[in-house]
Amino acid sequence: MRQLSLPLALTARLSPVVVLAAAGWALTSGPFAPASDAQPQARGQNQEQTENKSASAPSTSAASKTYTAAPDPCDSVAAKTVTALVPGAKKDGKEIPSTDTKLRRTCSWNALKGYDYRWLDVSFEIKETDEAAQKAFKDRVADKSGGGDVPGVGDAGYSVVNLTTEDKQETREGVVLVRVSNALVVVTYNGSDFETKKAPSTDEINKGAIKAAKDAVAALGNGQ
Repeated sequence: MRQLSLPLALTARLSPVVVLAAAGWALTSGPFAPASDAQPQARGQNQEQTENKSASAPSTSAASKTYTAAPDPCDSVAAKTVTALVPGAKKDGKEIPSTDTKLRRTCSWNALKGYDYRWLDVSFEIKETDEAAQKAFKDRVADKSGGGDVPGVGDAGYSVVNLTTEDKQETREGVVLVRVSNALVVVTYNGSDFETKKAPSTDEINKGAIKAAKDAVAALGNGQ
């Protein structure tokens, strides 16, 4: 039982019946009365309803996407980059038909200048979530083993260069994969010399592909 205040205790000694009755009222119905069981129960029900709503409501952060559409790929690479990597090519490039241009778009530049041939592809792919883009990035890196990380570009970058030979003609091709949030940027750059039948150096192809990838990532970040 709650301890009575000093004035009430003194009065109790003088008039036990009256004061104890008053004390009983104070402890059961008055300002010293404990909260009724209905109030905690109501609060508990409200809290449970709030928690249930929170659990059933979709997570807006999980559903939100940084990128909802692929940018124009033919505007994604700077004109000076196209001129340097694909001499003689038209600067506006040619967009490759896609079944869903909102989610995947590709532009291609190619030209033969003298005996030197160069080809550049830049693709954008928009995934539903960052996790889906991460999985796609890892799967493609696993399919193209033998390369290395590309630091300082997007959330993750990877490049690989391979040499193929057909009818004694060499072709060297570089592929750069970049993930930025829920978007993938894929750059393919290759070249051949039809006079010497040799291919450009690994360094030339790798640096060219990375340069195009950096342009494309910048275009993606600018919302183009």
